Amino acid sequence: MAITNKIKNQHLINRAGFGPMIESLIDFDKYTAKQLWQLLVKTSSQAPAEMSIATDPRKDKAFINEDGTAMNYKQMDATTKKLIAFQYRNDIKNMNIWWLTNMVNSKAQLRHKLTFFWHGHFACRSRNALFSQQLFNIIQQNALGNFGTMLRQVSKSPAMLQFLNNQQNRKGHPNENFAREVMELFTIGRGNYTEADVKEAARAFTGWSFDRNGTFIFRPILHDNFAKNVLGNTGNFNGDDVLDIILKKPETAYFICKKIFQFFVNENIDEILIRKLATNFYNNNYEIAPLLEEIFTSEWFYEQKNMAVKIKSPIELIVGIRRFLPLELENEEVQLLFQKVLGQLLFYPPNVAGWPGGKSWIDSSTLMVRLQIPQALSNNDALEIKPKADDDTDMGMAEDKKMRVGKNKAFSKYGVSAYINWAMVYKAFENIARPQLEQALISSLIPASANFKSSTLQPFLNIESRDSFIKSVIINVMSTPEYQLC
Repeated sequence: MAITNKIKNQHLINRAGFGPMIESLIDFDKYTAKQLWQLLVKTSSQAPAEMSIATDPRKDKAFINEDGTAMNYKQMDATTKKLIAFQYRNDIKNMNIWWLTNMVNSKAQLRHKLTFFWHGHFACRSRNALFSQQLFNIIQQNALGNFGTMLRQVSKSPAMLQFLNNQQNRKGHPNENFAREVMELFTIGRGNYTEADVKEAARAFTGWSFDRNGTFIFRPILHDNFAKNVLGNTGNFNGDDVLDIILKKPETAYFICKKIFQFFVNENIDEILIRKLATNFYNNNYEIAPLLEEIFTSEWFYEQKNMAVKIKSPIELIVGIRRFLPLELENEEVQLLFQKVLGQLLFYPPNVAGWPGGKSWIDSSTLMVRLQIPQALSNNDALEIKPKADDDTDMGMAEDKKMRVGKNKAFSKYGVSAYINWAMVYKAFENIARPQLEQALISSLIPASANFKSSTLQPFLNIESRDSFIKSVIINVMSTPEYQLC
């Protein structure tokens, strides 16, 4: 298959963003891939608007003591605690929808895609919506900046300190969880440290804490002030010193570059390329933007072997559909249930290792849901979903639910209808002659479509009119296994 300029641009926007907006397809032949990359950088270069969804429920008058001070958790009765938990769950739902909406509509595609990557890398689950929001803003702000700066800010965030139990890490009684995950999952990776390094690093992180407002605090009285030996270095180290030591290890640059390569390029690693990327990343003091430019402007990124080989994550699938099909949902919360049943709920990773990705996204049940979503959204057909009860990943709602997408909403309050602005879609293809229309539609959805058998679509296509034909091709292509790849 000849890799045209349009195919390169679609490959780039699928990997460095969440796929093309329908109205931008006509521009894909106007830019070279390098020009499109420069546009992606430009639209993501400004400081992002902070998420400000979550609020502090303790500032409500119901949670204020008679003397005007805010209640602490120990002073609250069971009913008060439930009220706070309910508000936090509701805030996290709204945070999820806010971010998903921005992924769909924002021109800052590169920043949102990198924020999405780091959201999985620095995986954290906090029931405190304010802490989750603060961590999101840290990651979003630093997503295209300096990895070392982001690492320090994430490591000092109350969400992460709480999630990894550093509140229980104190002199004489170290808790190793935080130190272990910083090394294993965030920086140098397994095989590049010892158990002794973890124990010594944990002593260095003693005293790292936060107050009730989510401000980082170093508590000297809890800190182990004696000498430690970490990764071959000896001294009276604190947490910042340990992060410095870790960042001086070339293994950290390799670990990050390998993970970025597998996320943005190919899950099958290329040792030579990754080591070259890691050397440059290390020598550039962990600056993220030059690393991305090296990847997305390289010739090897656009090789056939790197196209249509990655399974879209649930978020990439949902956002990609919404970017191509301009639609409005009657009830946006249905997207939360889609995420849950497909296995990727924003702000609720399964554990500190994040979502495993790859083939784990696909099993017999999730594949069927993936293939049914486009038809259900387009036709308001019934689509019943009954996700497994899981209090941790269902935002505190542990009971089983069913969802019915369509006009009959008897199965659940999550039943919705979707309105698709098909006029925008038709306009995007108005200059394509009828004999070339089918292939143009297919290639817009599956850029590397040489092996796609269009004959499988024929029984399902509506040829009554040009508009009906366009609609039927798009929905049926989106309902194929090939569309699950990018």
